[in-house]
Amino acid sequence: MSTYMPKAGEITRTWYVLDAEGKTLGALATEAATLLRGKHKPTFAPHADCGDFVIVINAEKVILTGNKLEDKKYYHHTGYIGHMKEVKYADLLATKPEFVVTKAVKGMLPSNTLGRKALTRLHVYKGAEHPHAAQAPVAREF
Repeated sequence: MSTYMPKAGEITRTWYVLDAEGKTLGALATEAATLLRGKHKPTFAPHADCGDFVIVINAEKVILTGNKLEDKKYYHHTGYIGHMKEVKYADLLATKPEFVVTKAVKGMLPSNTLGRKALTRLHVYKGAEHPHAAQAPVAREF
């Protein structure tokens, strides 16, 4: 019996909608990363890009448990000496909730070309509306 290797032409990509309302950030990011990699499919291969498209709606209604809203911080450096910036996740969630979800999902994807390619199939929106109705996305519960 030979091992199945998915070919690029055989891969079918489905569109999924994940509703972030009332869900924790980690659980949402885990489900999105699993769908983006294609690990839920029986034809999954770790070396092949066989993932699906993921639409996340209601990103501003995601939950962080415990004191993470005040204690957890996002750091970035401007490139100038001594210019390390930090932002609390409460402020970040209020201003850029799409970035919070995208950063969480990016951290759960591999740090290689497959992970970067999979991240291009992630679409995050602040509200309940999204412009991908023509793709007939399937609502996914987790």
